[in-house]
Amino acid sequence: MLDDLKKDATARMQKCVQSFQSELKKLRTGRAHPSLIEHLKVDYYGAEVPLQQVANISIEDARTLVVSPWEKNMVAAIERAIHKSDLGLTPNTAGTVIRIPLPPLTEERRRDITRVVRQDAENARVSVRSVRRDSLADMKEMLKEKMISQDDERRGQEEVQKLTDRFVAEIDQLLAAKEKEILQI
Repeated sequence: MLDDLKKDATARMQKCVQSFQSELKKLRTGRAHPSLIEHLKVDYYGAEVPLQQVANISIEDARTLVVSPWEKNMVAAIERAIHKSDLGLTPNTAGTVIRIPLPPLTEERRRDITRVVRQDAENARVSVRSVRRDSLADMKEMLKEKMISQDDERRGQEEVQKLTDRFVAEIDQLLAAKEKEILQI
C-alpha cells in the first residue's frame, strides 16, 4: 500500500523535474540549438502544429539555425511563427531554406534569462512539494481508515521527505548548471 504511494510520488516528482528540464531547453544560452524553436506552433492548413513536424531543424554553425520545410508553401507560415514568438529572432529566407542567426547575448539579457530560470526552478520545487503534500495527505487518510499503522505512516513520511529532498536537489543542480551556461561568455 505504502509502496504504491511512494512509487506514485516518485513518478510524479520525476515528471516535475522533466518538465523543468524541458523548460530549460527552450531558453537561449547564446549557442544555436534546435530545441530553441522546435516547440513553436506553425499554421499548417488551419491546424496549429509544432515546427518540428513540418520542417527539419539543424545547426549550421554555433550561432545559426537552419530550418528546411518539407513543403515549399510552408516557408511563409514558419517565418510568421518565428516572428510571433518572444524569442527576438529574425529569420533570413533563401529560397526554401530559412536561416536564423542568433545575436550575441548582452549582459543585461543574460541576467534576465537567469531570473527566468530561477523562477522556473522555484515553480518546479513548488510542484515537487505539492506532490509531497498530496502523498502525506493520502497517508493520513490511510491512517484514519486504519489501513496502516502510525509507525508505517511515520516511516512513509520520512521516505517521502527523502524523495522530496532528492528531487529538489536535482532541480538545484540543473539550475546551477544552466546559470553557469548562461553567464558564460
